[in-house]
Amino acid sequence: MKQYGLQGVWRGKGKITTNSRNDQQRADDLVNLNFNAYRPKQLWVADFTYIKTTSGWVYTAFIIDVFARAIVDWKVSNRMNTDMVIAALNQAIADRNNPKDVIYHSDRGVQYLSIRYTDKMTDSGVIASVGTTGDSYDNAMAETVNGLYKSEVIEYLKEQWHGVNDVELATLEWVDWFNKTRLHSTIGYVSPFEFEKRYYDNLILSGIAA
Repeated sequence: MKQYGLQGVWRGKGKITTNSRNDQQRADDLVNLNFNAYRPKQLWVADFTYIKTTSGWVYTAFIIDVFARAIVDWKVSNRMNTDMVIAALNQAIADRNNPKDVIYHSDRGVQYLSIRYTDKMTDSGVIASVGTTGDSYDNAMAETVNGLYKSEVIEYLKEQWHGVNDVELATLEWVDWFNKTRLHSTIGYVSPFEFEKRYYDNLILSGIAA
């Protein structure tokens, strides 16, 4: 990169916008900073970030499958509330064919601890996991995706963001590129969807061999 005069995008620390309440009942931390999975739909992590627009703050929630680092679903909203994260969860469950016993890990934000949200997970067969109090790394993988999103889309494009619609369109294009084209060093420099495809192809080959 230096030889060709290229400079990577720097990712800096952003302000923390997630509200939390330590007195709310929450699930145990089933991850304990071990962000590894041996198959798809074993462990999902969730978080959201913020974007300043000319019409006010906009929020983007992501759900990531840890196995391939794939973004399984996302939601852009002008409200930082339970409806936003439930909408992302509902779509992720539908898109991934109603997976059972997937561990769903988040931080202790009030949106993820609401009764409606936890009831939805229980009804869907999703196992809740919530990061520990006072641990800045308790949801590190989801925060990494947030950082990439902010640096590769929101800050890099330097658009004059107007509101939900233009942020949503840019997010749609980025997620498609992230899942299908972007190479990830942690999965052998292939895209998340290619990594998942190889997993399922190997299962088919194993079945034929058996």
